[in-house]
Amino acid sequence: MNALELPGWRHVYSGKVRDLYVRDDEADERMLVVASDRVSAFDHVLSPGIPGKGELLTTLSLWWFDRLAGADGGPGIPNHLAADHELAGDDARSIIPAAVRGRAMVVRRLDMLPIECVVRGYLTGSGWAEYTAAGTVCGIPLPSGLRNGDRLPEPLFTPAFKAPVGEHDENITFERTAEIVGAADAAELRDLSLEVYRRAAAAAEARGLILADTKFEFGRDAEGVLRLADEVLTSDSSRYWDAEAWRTGTTPDERMASFDKQIVRDWLAAHWDKQGEPPELPADVIDRTRARYAELLERLTA
Repeated sequence: MNALELPGWRHVYSGKVRDLYVRDDEADERMLVVASDRVSAFDHVLSPGIPGKGELLTTLSLWWFDRLAGADGGPGIPNHLAADHELAGDDARSIIPAAVRGRAMVVRRLDMLPIECVVRGYLTGSGWAEYTAAGTVCGIPLPSGLRNGDRLPEPLFTPAFKAPVGEHDENITFERTAEIVGAADAAELRDLSLEVYRRAAAAAEARGLILADTKFEFGRDAEGVLRLADEVLTSDSSRYWDAEAWRTGTTPDERMASFDKQIVRDWLAAHWDKQGEPPELPADVIDRTRARYAELLERLTA
């Protein structure tokens, strides 16, 4: 994960798929979040990356941040975006270096809360596995008789404690969330996450898509305002399905025609026992995944 050297910025951190920079001018607290073309699954960074992925995800995040800030007519939800231009004489000049323009966001510095705010509207993935074993999702009892891919009676807030890079996030209860961040913050995280999910799910439904589940991250700014941060509602952080396929499909694969990295997960599950380093992704898996990411962006934003 060799980070680029960017004029005016200093690299400070690399996650699985994003790189973080701070300004050379220490008085400027803005940060630069750069989305790479790396792809991860099962807590591993895979090889090779998906060409153009960083730009596709950044474009979609920016679109959602704009809608959730009030462009969709709903109440504005504060986010972490900061001004990405500055004056140079009488002209406005982008401070995003040309090498990463299109896949980078300028953001304000936040005190991030160590909770991954997962919202599930449909039964799938690890939730389905737990349900078949115990009739619950993250310890929350559900009605019997549900199938893989079914809509849940109500969206569920199922938080996780964020683990260091390379380790598994730990699913936790709401009560444990309150112990970690305090009761007031836990309640605000839950309520805001459910609100964002409901608004986004309605917007997706209007475009023939199902937002099955997603995850959010939040942080507080210097004034104590809770802000939506990182990426939001992208193919990497969410499961999107085709609504018509879900309605008419008879098997789980037919029902859940996906616009996310499920293609990658399915291929890995069939070709890797999760021991040692994962194998290289074949070209057709990369091409199909990129095509689905691009189709999602077009369907949502057109």
